[in-house]
Amino acid sequence: MRPILIIVLALLCLSAPARADNSFADKLAAAALEQTKTRVTYDGSYFKIPYPGGDVPAHLGVCTDVIVRAYRALAIDLQQKVHEDMKANFAKYPKLWGLKATDTNIDHRRVPNLQVFFTRHGQSLPVTRNPDDYKTGDLVTWNLKTVGSLPHIGIVTGEKSEDGLRPLIVHNIGAGTALEDMLFSYTITGHYRYAPIKK
Repeated sequence: MRPILIIVLALLCLSAPARADNSFADKLAAAALEQTKTRVTYDGSYFKIPYPGGDVPAHLGVCTDVIVRAYRALAIDLQQKVHEDMKANFAKYPKLWGLKATDTNIDHRRVPNLQVFFTRHGQSLPVTRNPDDYKTGDLVTWNLKTVGSLPHIGIVTGEKSEDGLRPLIVHNIGAGTALEDMLFSYTITGHYRYAPIKK
């Protein structure tokens, strides 16, 4: 009887889903979810902010600010990291705004810059229509327009859609930071994973 009990317990352990509540990805998603509790007015205005550690007023923000604030809650300053990488590798970043030098006030708040940064320093993952490919803590970018370009970014959470098929996304698409079932609502332009080792 005892050997059978041991085998049953072993099988239960093997079949139990692995939990990583304290993983970087879980903490990042939790930091994003925390932002949904605060009312944020969508405002893409240019702000002069301190460097490093600068942020626009807490009650304002855009989609990129959700990402920046989530990482900053984990003591990772994307403002500084993006600036340092852009300064050393300026030619590798988009020239969509006619800039001839870096700008610590805005560079980290632009989706195309974050896409380059995450590709260079994290993982650029396949874009698919399989919701299981999008893991908690992943970053997804979209084009909100069918014609032209309007880039957007959000963070994948462990929360699921009502039918249980899709992970919910924390993002700010214009009505403040929200948790929504919108992974496949727009054309996905990028899928990234960035979990840096803090020094």
